[in-house]
Amino acid sequence: MTILDFPLWLRATHFLNLLFISLLVRSGFEILSAHPKLYWNEDCTPGSEWLRFTRKRLPTHELWTSRDEEESFSSWIALPGRKNLGLGRHWHFLADAGWLLTGLLYVVMLCVTPEWRRLVPISWSILPGALHVLRSYLGSHLVVTPGQYNPLEQLAYFSVVFLLSPLAIATGLAMSPSIAARFPWYIRLFRGRQAARSIHFLCLCAYLAFFVVHLSMVIAHGAISEMGLIVLGDIRLAYGALGLIVGLAGLAGIIVIHIVATRYSLSHPRLVQRRTQALTDPLRRALFGYGRSVQRYAPTEISPYFRVNGRPPAGAEYAAMARERFASFVLDVDGLVEHPLHLTLAELRRWPKQTQITKHCCIQGWSAVASWSGVSLGEIVRHCRPLAAARYVVFYALDDKSTSEPDPAGPGGFYGTIDIALASHPQTILAYEMNDSPLPVPHGAPLRLRVETQLGFTMVKYVRRIEFVHDYGHIGAGQGGWREDHQYYSQEAGI
Repeated sequence: MTILDFPLWLRATHFLNLLFISLLVRSGFEILSAHPKLYWNEDCTPGSEWLRFTRKRLPTHELWTSRDEEESFSSWIALPGRKNLGLGRHWHFLADAGWLLTGLLYVVMLCVTPEWRRLVPISWSILPGALHVLRSYLGSHLVVTPGQYNPLEQLAYFSVVFLLSPLAIATGLAMSPSIAARFPWYIRLFRGRQAARSIHFLCLCAYLAFFVVHLSMVIAHGAISEMGLIVLGDIRLAYGALGLIVGLAGLAGIIVIHIVATRYSLSHPRLVQRRTQALTDPLRRALFGYGRSVQRYAPTEISPYFRVNGRPPAGAEYAAMARERFASFVLDVDGLVEHPLHLTLAELRRWPKQTQITKHCCIQGWSAVASWSGVSLGEIVRHCRPLAAARYVVFYALDDKSTSEPDPAGPGGFYGTIDIALASHPQTILAYEMNDSPLPVPHGAPLRLRVETQLGFTMVKYVRRIEFVHDYGHIGAGQGGWREDHQYYSQEAGI
């Protein structure tokens, strides 16, 4: 086969692939910085990590939270860097969407054109051929096969497209709490969520290794001619300077995109939050937003250690309630309802009790399994009878983040919002017990929300009031929750 050029669609997808993967790598490092530890076990017990990117040593005789484990990665590495998990996730999902669309276009065009013959091996002889080429390269001898990829190149490109990329996608999906809750069997394919997270990181390393080797081969075979083929496609133009100029201009464009994305994220975070969410949230909502949890873990699978995210309320009123075991606590349920409720903890305990053993998936990356007992939120919905105009349920907490956190991201009382349909799911409960004991103060006593298809930050602790509303735009900064307001998280928390 004689190759005169690389078709335009192949060159365009090659450029877009580089852009989106580079965005995925940098935003992936931002996500990793929120919990810079990797595990092969599901419990994430401190000290059991197989790889860590932090030198922090956590105290053994005082309360610490998972926020204390965060690292601030440089903006030279992470997008955008400086402890911006929410924005890093926005960029990651935006780049994911672009990369998946690019990949779909590439595979379709590969199948409907003769280009597949250049990429897809059709004989097992490629393995000894690739080994022979590898030995030649290790002996500093270049292998040139005019008109086609040499066996090692073909095997490498095929593996990246049809093995590495699907594995990265599959392990990314396995980290979704919605997928884990609706299809528990799926994450078992990877021996759990944390193993999937580790494999996902190794996929990132594989992409970086491929890029380094690929770039080295381009330089070794002649940067000008190789860049000309990649950019212009026509072998007759490959030896001129035009291809190199155009290629370097394209790389400069990608660098400019990274610089603009980083600077705007740090200087205009709300703008970036809104613009990226407008593009990605509808897709996340459609794929991960409304499934029902069917988790059923065994008591033997309960984690020996369950991290705390956030410190308890610092006020004297809460301390007094805790001392009396919340005997004076009253939960208010109001807003767009026919029958407002005022329920003591003792009254809630007399309602039908629901117990479930489920996996908690924190947005930072760690996970743990625990048993939760409490009142089905659907039971509260049935008693208060929301009006037809009610679309969302707002949960107000007893803690004020400006006083309970030593380094708060924003002022005001903590709150969170979920869709009213999600509130009626079978495993959405207000928990007052954890692992068959009264809910501990660090974990949200007297009441905490459990929504098992969502990330942990949506599960408001220290719940004092529930309000049914038509819209949450007038509450806080109008983003649907304290972390959405001040840490730029997304309301869509199924992945």
